[in-house]
Amino acid sequence: MGYANWIYDGILYLYALSLLFYFSDFMNASRRAKRIGTGLLIFVWVLQSAFLITRFISHLELPQLTSFVYWLAFSWLLVTASLVISRFFHIEYMVFFVNVISFAVLALNFYTSSAQDRNYALWQTTRELLYIHISLILCAYAALTIGALLAAMYLFLHHRLKSKRWSKYIRRYPSLDAIERYADRSVIIGVPLLAMSLAVAATMLIAGDKAMLLLDWKVLTSFASLLAYIVYVYQRAVNNRPGQQLAKVYMFAFGMLILSVLTNSLSSFH
Repeated sequence: MGYANWIYDGILYLYALSLLFYFSDFMNASRRAKRIGTGLLIFVWVLQSAFLITRFISHLELPQLTSFVYWLAFSWLLVTASLVISRFFHIEYMVFFVNVISFAVLALNFYTSSAQDRNYALWQTTRELLYIHISLILCAYAALTIGALLAAMYLFLHHRLKSKRWSKYIRRYPSLDAIERYADRSVIIGVPLLAMSLAVAATMLIAGDKAMLLLDWKVLTSFASLLAYIVYVYQRAVNNRPGQQLAKVYMFAFGMLILSVLTNSLSSFH
């Protein structure tokens, strides 16, 4: 069972990595990122298929399928549909959002149904979820903090250039295009990690019969900060807003994230 648990975790991490590359393609229309994301997604699909086959074989004598197999099959169907859409219909945004839903279903299934199906103790399940949540949220905080520094640098440099206030220090700054490009990379890494960490946190609360904590102030502000970053992504990828406006939206989203961190003392979650 321990070996199977490592494989389940491996599927989730590979799926998360695939989503990072798909998000990079979503932001910058990168063919290389799309190829890598698709390759990882195909590998995830192969592993899911193998698990489904073994599960179906082991449950042939049972009168009905367990909820674990049911939702695993549902996630597998979403992955299959996304691969078909990517190959034959080329609706790129649909592929990304379908896989976000599939990842959430897969995570929730592995760490709730699996706890019952494999007789894991509840404390062990929530502990594993906590480790994953902490690792994801710390990486997200690091990436988004770097992005906030770049956004502040962009606003400062844009103001100095617009007012034609030159100095020897200004010449040491990278160009506005370079700053914007680096900020995009921090978003490409940070936002999916933040979304996945919050999905894992929600899963942990549900698995631990603490769903009421989803209304906790810290949880709500965390989801509000994620929503603000989603607004940034939409303005960047769809509306093609100017860099100055995007930097302001980014700083607002980061301010929401800081508010979420500062509300730890008011929260019952941590």
